[in-house]
Amino acid sequence: MSTFEIFLWVAYPWLTIGLCVIGFIWRWRTDQFGWTTHSSQIYESRILRLASPLFHYGIILVVLGHIMGLAIPNTWTRGLGISDEVYHWIAVIPGTIAGVMTTLGILGLLYRRIKHRTVFLSTSGSDKVMYVFLALAIFTGFWATLQTQVFTSGHGYDYRETISPWIRQLLVFNPHPELMADVPVAFKLHIIAGFTLFAVAPFTRLVHVLSAPVGYVSRPYVVYRSRDVRTTPRRSHQAWEPIRSQTERLEPSEAPSRGA
Repeated sequence: MSTFEIFLWVAYPWLTIGLCVIGFIWRWRTDQFGWTTHSSQIYESRILRLASPLFHYGIILVVLGHIMGLAIPNTWTRGLGISDEVYHWIAVIPGTIAGVMTTLGILGLLYRRIKHRTVFLSTSGSDKVMYVFLALAIFTGFWATLQTQVFTSGHGYDYRETISPWIRQLLVFNPHPELMADVPVAFKLHIIAGFTLFAVAPFTRLVHVLSAPVGYVSRPYVVYRSRDVRTTPRRSHQAWEPIRSQTERLEPSEAPSRGA
């Protein structure tokens, strides 16, 4: 393999993982008050109410699918009596549904950021960088699934023969970059985009993925109050106004004479 390929499939993943770990530690020690999602719900909630659950539930399913597909060797599933064909459909059908949910969710969130001026103005530079790399990771992954698993005959591409053992050996510091030589380009782009996202995550709002919202399901609603544009300033009672002001409001015929 060339030096560049060795860099891509050995050095680059290690660098991004190291930067991710160090970045999260640094962010926690220096910026705990910024460890937040920077919610923009106060600016727009209609699109957010639909796009956010689609994205978050979809990405959770996607992450679980990645863990199962990359961490579980094919010898284990075969040992349990699950054939490669059955495993293929078990992985493809839920994976495609999760991919559709995540893709629609991120498209809705991006549309909301661009369409609504108040939301766009509240978007920081780190948010824009995060959305670029997050969208690249999602779109390349979804395209790789459609191209090599859904719109193909047979069992599709068996990534458990190449990508899965490559990532497992990489994480135990026993790299085998030759396993990535014949991997489809769509998967290679997705892997590069995914590791790049790891490197960017600690410096964006993605830090909130490490903060498990345990109390979220039982917490009360956050109430936002706004000023009603239909109301007018309330006038004080006349009894509290100075006598001079009451006199000035009298009609000329009702005003007291100087000799009175």
